[in-house]
Amino acid sequence: MKQATQNGVTLVTGAAGALGSCVARMLSAAGYEVCGIDLSPIPSGTGIHSRSGIDLSSYEATRDAIAGISNQYGQISNIVNIAGGFAWETIGEGAVETWQKMWTLNLQTALNVSKAGLENLKSARGCLVNIGAAAALRADLGMGAYAASKAAVERLTQSLAKELRPVGARANAILPSIIDTPANRAAMPDADWNDWIPPQDIAELVGFLLSDSARCINGASIPITRGA
Repeated sequence: MKQATQNGVTLVTGAAGALGSCVARMLSAAGYEVCGIDLSPIPSGTGIHSRSGIDLSSYEATRDAIAGISNQYGQISNIVNIAGGFAWETIGEGAVETWQKMWTLNLQTALNVSKAGLENLKSARGCLVNIGAAAALRADLGMGAYAASKAAVERLTQSLAKELRPVGARANAILPSIIDTPANRAAMPDADWNDWIPPQDIAELVGFLLSDSARCINGASIPITRGA
């Protein structure tokens, strides 16, 4: 990962989770000033600033948190939206409410953070990275609600890219397949974990997209799937 050259704060949502904490640590090690944000407690000793107990599904709470981070640490130059959730249900046997839950956890959180941090990004000519999902491209059995919400995240990213382009800021999405996390291993103990994506690999891709080397990449949706 290239060393950071841009001043300002890089905001990482979902920083208490397996992927979010990995991304936050790797960006911090690369020289970025990182602030993690999550509803759950963020472990201490990671070398990053943190804001816990923030409900990103509430625009007001998100707006106030981002304003507080900007006031305390300086302008937010980059945003990495990782906060989200997953549910597996068939349409026939699942609940309609699951669709709203996935919409809230995956799309609403990304929208709230993007909107609340938009002027920071424009001013800094920074970069936003949304973590989508490969399922956004093609939904499998039981993946309807999750895939639909992640497809909406992809469209959000494309629209943001057009909005940010005139001022030299950027937005891109990463679409991983199954991520190799302790929670996924516990949920699918009989799966072939060798096909899964290490969080570190996603973090490296995030770092590339934030760097000057990716300055011409805007509005992209990048699968990271091992070709599956």
